[in-house]
Amino acid sequence: MSALAPIPGADPATLGVSPSLLAHLEWRLRQSVTTMLTGDYRSVFRGRGMEFDQVVKYAWGDDLRDIDWNVTARLGEPYRKKFVEEREVSVLLVFEDDPSLQFGSAGRTRRDVLLELAALIMLIGSFNRDRIGLLYVSPTDFWLRRPVPGRDATLHTASMLLGQAPPPLDGPSVVNIPWRLLSRAASRHSVLAWLGPFAPGPEPEDWRAISRRYQTVGFRADDPWDLELPANERLSVFDPVAGQVTELNTGSAASRAAHAEWTASREEHFHDLFPLVRDRQPFRTDESVFDATVDFFHRRARAAAAGR
Repeated sequence: MSALAPIPGADPATLGVSPSLLAHLEWRLRQSVTTMLTGDYRSVFRGRGMEFDQVVKYAWGDDLRDIDWNVTARLGEPYRKKFVEEREVSVLLVFEDDPSLQFGSAGRTRRDVLLELAALIMLIGSFNRDRIGLLYVSPTDFWLRRPVPGRDATLHTASMLLGQAPPPLDGPSVVNIPWRLLSRAASRHSVLAWLGPFAPGPEPEDWRAISRRYQTVGFRADDPWDLELPANERLSVFDPVAGQVTELNTGSAASRAAHAEWTASREEHFHDLFPLVRDRQPFRTDESVFDATVDFFHRRARAAAAGR
């Protein structure tokens, strides 16, 4: 069963998320430090030790606050302090802007949810002095911002994503993620967070190599209709994959069977890409993204502590 989306002609401004969301998320994060959200994040993705280890050459993107100015002045080129237990891990988000994300049965789309989640992850990462990068991919375009540290750089990246216009529903519908480019976008053992619809389909050709290079996690947005169709409804919906308006009878046994098959195949595909439960998380359009993110990091922290 193809994913559904609103009929073309809707105001694109109503489909996006206002960049003012960043200010709200940042305020809420600052108010929630005591919830251990950022602590769980550090324990799962990266902990930064503060015991001095050695001085190394400064590389583009390193934190300026770590520069050792005495060594830099003596040798004539920048050097920085490195700390024990410091792990050079970046967070690289992949936002797959598939047209099917623009569906929302209750006023909030899958795309809205994933945009908010992406912004939230970037802000949490910036609070922890991580390098944050983003690969944005749509059916017609892609752009990459390689991981760099700093709040200002992170806010700029998040603003670019939140201000990105959704792909047109009457245009191409297939998203081709440039995995080979992605394999060179960050250092080994970085965290790669893939946000997308995860519709049933084949595994990406380079996925096994990507999974070996990075710590991979998957985030999916679920509309209530993805889990269960409304009973006995006749609806006109636009299918972006087929490129046409389709009449849907949710009371039809054939429609419900096709939906159940699609749901099972989608879940199987998500599981195959991210075999460990701690590495995949569905987010619902009718639930709080912030609360679900807190739950995700708590669960990952518990699993990490238990060695699972």
